[in-house]
Amino acid sequence: MPSASPVITDMKVVPVAGYDSMLLTLSGAHAPCFTRNLVILTDSAGHTGVGEIHGGEYTYDSLLAVRELVVGRQLLRCRGILRDLDRAALGGGGEGDGEGIQTLDLSKLKYVVKGRWAVECALLDLLGQFLGLPMCELLAQGKQRDRVEVLAYLFFVGDKGRWTDLALPYLDEGDSRDPWFRMRRQTILTPDAVADEAQCLHERYGFTSFKLKGGVWAGGTELSALRKVKERFPQARTSIDPNGAWSLAQAVELCRENRDVLTYVEDPCGPECGYSGREILREFKNAVQLPVATNMAATDWRQFYHTACLGACDIILADPHFWGFEGSVRMAQLLESWGLTWGVHSNNHFDVTLAAFAQVGCAAPGAPAPLDTHWVWQDGQRLTKQPPVIEKGALRLPPGPGLGIELDMERVERAHRLYQTLSSHDRDDALAMQSLIPGWKFDHKRPCMVR
Repeated sequence: MPSASPVITDMKVVPVAGYDSMLLTLSGAHAPCFTRNLVILTDSAGHTGVGEIHGGEYTYDSLLAVRELVVGRQLLRCRGILRDLDRAALGGGGEGDGEGIQTLDLSKLKYVVKGRWAVECALLDLLGQFLGLPMCELLAQGKQRDRVEVLAYLFFVGDKGRWTDLALPYLDEGDSRDPWFRMRRQTILTPDAVADEAQCLHERYGFTSFKLKGGVWAGGTELSALRKVKERFPQARTSIDPNGAWSLAQAVELCRENRDVLTYVEDPCGPECGYSGREILREFKNAVQLPVATNMAATDWRQFYHTACLGACDIILADPHFWGFEGSVRMAQLLESWGLTWGVHSNNHFDVTLAAFAQVGCAAPGAPAPLDTHWVWQDGQRLTKQPPVIEKGALRLPPGPGLGIELDMERVERAHRLYQTLSSHDRDDALAMQSLIPGWKFDHKRPCMVR
């Protein structure tokens, strides 16, 4: 094994943007474009490492502010680099401290997702290349598998024809030869249309697990859509994530009536009547006896401590963008020891994050829950020369060392130019939603189409 440590010679932060559909959630409607930040590290051995993280100026500025803590440092002392970034509180602090996303105020998501993790990813990418090992071999107990199951993330999709900003239209793929590429840009508002969406995704990627994003219509309508999916795929795992939009009473009633449809339910309810989301989820479990997943009630170790003490959740979705790469797999180790389940949540992302999900998914011990990914909604907008592949419902580990990917700099530059055309780089789901319902405002206890 080589003994001389390469030195980090440069750190670039490149903001990028990609196209999206009008996906509907409790927070409103996705805009025509989403934004991300890439961290690109180079070292004296001639390698390039990359990480991808939440978009916008807040994260971009926080990354640039700590460049001097990274450049000039020895790669094999990467833990010391990360320690110094922790001390600098990269991407943390501000008004988001301690809140997590129990009420899903996405304007504060940037305070929860920390820029440090993009640097960690790029460092691990470089370290893997230096050692000739995939990143998963550097995490926890090393590689556990060569592929990891992922789920089909189903959404209701708004009518993009109502969007009035002609300077920034939603992408239209009506002339694509791929049935899924055509469908994902169309309006999907009914239970039957959601079942057709699931069918299309199954045929394209082989999914056998499906999760519907709720918080859009009344809960009964959403669960009727999931029932339609279950009728198409009787052996499939099916679940729903209303982002805590239902009250405890509503969640209990709805889920009791649909126990035969739900493999698990993610964040069915949240804080109410002075009780935290963790306490309410424990009451839900007592009443319904269904497995519960969360990415809202436990977004850091202190929150997880209280979640575990209450026995509130069975599946912790430890996205490495929230937890870091070592933190995410450390969570997987702990959950396996305690007889609980690890998984990953996602937001809109490029194929750099897809590769990162493959690495943590293949390093996680035990039997992970099928991982979330939005990639199917962005598939075709690659920033790498050979994106990781989803087939037969599983994400394959890339074959090379480190992350196992290579950036396509022409594609990165194109995505950067798109970013520069946007008037705002922060996520604002209310803006697009107001083109569907004038004057619409976010309410964490009212589904977005129920006004």
